[in-house]
Amino acid sequence: MGVLSKRPKGTKDVLPAESYKWKAIESRMSGVAELFGFREIRFPTFEHTEVFTRSVGDTTDVVQKEMYTFKDKGDRSITLKPEGTAGTVRAMLENGLLNEALPQKVYYITPAFRYEKAQAGRLREFHQFGCEMFGSADPAADAELICLAQSVLGLLNLDDVRLEINSIGCPECRKSYQEALLAYFNAHLDALCETCHDRLRKNPMRILDCKNPECAEIAKSAPQITHYLCADCQAHFERVQRYLQEMDIAYTVNPTIVRGLDYYTRTVFEFIADDIGAQSTVCGGGRYDGLVELMGGKPMPALGFAMGLERLLIAIESRGWKIDPPTPCQLYLASVGEAAAAKAVVLTADLRRSGIYAECDTMGRGLKAQMKYADKIGAKTTAVIGDEELASGQLKIKDMKTGDITSSTFDTLCDDIWECLSQKEPRNPREIREEMTNDLGEELVQRFMSHMLGGKISGTRNMPEIDGFDDLKDLDKE
Repeated sequence: MGVLSKRPKGTKDVLPAESYKWKAIESRMSGVAELFGFREIRFPTFEHTEVFTRSVGDTTDVVQKEMYTFKDKGDRSITLKPEGTAGTVRAMLENGLLNEALPQKVYYITPAFRYEKAQAGRLREFHQFGCEMFGSADPAADAELICLAQSVLGLLNLDDVRLEINSIGCPECRKSYQEALLAYFNAHLDALCETCHDRLRKNPMRILDCKNPECAEIAKSAPQITHYLCADCQAHFERVQRYLQEMDIAYTVNPTIVRGLDYYTRTVFEFIADDIGAQSTVCGGGRYDGLVELMGGKPMPALGFAMGLERLLIAIESRGWKIDPPTPCQLYLASVGEAAAAKAVVLTADLRRSGIYAECDTMGRGLKAQMKYADKIGAKTTAVIGDEELASGQLKIKDMKTGDITSSTFDTLCDDIWECLSQKEPRNPREIREEMTNDLGEELVQRFMSHMLGGKISGTRNMPEIDGFDDLKDLDKE
């Protein structure tokens, strides 16, 4: 296969047979985020390289080994974004959003790029769903963000993933911890990889995140940050845990979590799916209270998380959750002859304008081939236009599943198709409510219903489509 017809290593084509799954997942993610008051933000695929070297940290694997960096025609250093937080902070600062009412809460769904060893769940071009909150230092914000992440995962049928949390303190209490790490790793210097020798001089905490097996084994016995937290950081971490307990969010404290980016402070967390192999972290995040100031803004607390869509899909499918495919063609309008084909094109356009998914022949096929194609695309109903139908203005609609025939006319075809579709058995609204409650939790469903009934939520277009929603609204009034 020639290079022109072969994708670059570490990338993936998302074909129509799979893209609907992505769309369903993204819809659920954005819907839950908007229930928590987050608004969508979109920002460039590439940034000035300094945006990442200053924020992510020049001792991290991301900056040292994984960024796609190049010079543009103006001799400026440009980098494809390896993650979403730094670009979000830059956009918030440049556009003055951090001068508006706080907290500011935004979410994004975006591609990112890292030059890594390509494997299942880890591609060089990957996709992230991220949520970022600016302005609150309160532990309640940490708990809210973790609750948001858990709600998204629950709606994706991943309510069995594990939550692990830690606090990596603030710059002040980390000074004594860095000294303890320096002493510990110096005693094991000969066993550390060459990269970690450099990290030991610049930022010993980065050794804790090294992927080299020998370094990782040594790091297991390293001093733990939780023993070095200052009083304020310790109190903050304890309050975060109390909130999680009161919200019935199960967690374990894992003192080894430091996250792979230098901007993190205090709370860090990961959601882990043990059954998807080495790339088991499906969500990670935490606080970055110094990042806004580091990037030229006024001091401002902030926190966020990101989920990798590729890993989420692996986890979802490993649990056997089937995402419903798109609605199949509702009417295939076959034709015999040039005049009939022209009429089919016009009628198909009318059907689509009325909201019906209709198809007609654009390949010049014979009738037999058209019907075979209609069967392949799973058309629910078919109709044939020929000389007789053109003369009479009438045609017959056939239900491809039952074989039932319904008479119609060119003028009433749209209404008749809607009538055929409406006769399908509707979903029970109580079942819909129960399904939503199981996925989102009763509190989120109540909020969703109150917003929908009051017409207050602008983002409901991103929620999963729910058949029979009018009945569901009536049920909520009972």
